[in-house]
Amino acid sequence: MNKGKSDLGTRAIVAIALIGLAAVALWAGGLGFWLVIAAVALLMMAEWAGLSGASPREKRLAQYALVVPLAIMAPGLAAGPGFLALGLVIGAAFFIAAVTRKGQLAVGVVYSGLPVLALLALREHPSHGLLYTFWAMALVWVCDTGAYFAGRAIGGPRLAPLISPNKTWAGLIGGVACAGVFAAVLVVAFGLPVVLALATPVLAMLAQLGDLFESHLKRCAGVKDSGNLLPGHGGILDRLDGLVAVAPFAALLVLMAA
Repeated sequence: MNKGKSDLGTRAIVAIALIGLAAVALWAGGLGFWLVIAAVALLMMAEWAGLSGASPREKRLAQYALVVPLAIMAPGLAAGPGFLALGLVIGAAFFIAAVTRKGQLAVGVVYSGLPVLALLALREHPSHGLLYTFWAMALVWVCDTGAYFAGRAIGGPRLAPLISPNKTWAGLIGGVACAGVFAAVLVVAFGLPVVLALATPVLAMLAQLGDLFESHLKRCAGVKDSGNLLPGHGGILDRLDGLVAVAPFAALLVLMAA
């Protein structure tokens, strides 16, 4: 029991620190936001390489390839988040596939780079960049939190026992419901477009699917966590798997709504 309380305390402290860093970067926007999420993408690429069985040399090569589109995304210094950056992300993935002959490693370039492009595109929105990016990021946090506490409190049938034994249907429903309430609050308090609020429950389910996908990768690799960078949480991928799935679709929805 004491160990469980200690683990929960560690998780809470690390979570608060991560949310604080994300909040400062999000508020700063521009190069500050780009610098933080680009660095996170390179760490994600390293963890993905580990899960895919890449050698240290192949891991570094994938990171170097990812650096090129990330640099192009820099707002104000380069082309910024746009079709050129998207093309370079895809090109970097093809390059890694051709050089290493490892398709899974190449997919990791897209997996790590595309969310950065999406979040930067949201943040650079001319009128509501801060609100839209906060909505996309925070709905994942709210969903994860709601799913955790609903699953612990209610329990019940497992969602995907062969992939992630701890996830329950109650947790999924609780997380989606919390995300929907959160979006409704943003509509009333900050004027989030209703169409984005209506799409929030669907994005919350995508976040849970992203979590299950990363759990599947870890199970295939025979590891519990994607890394050990974050005490009590595991690796960067363990914490951002839901956002990876949500960010591109959130950016696409904002683009279509505009």
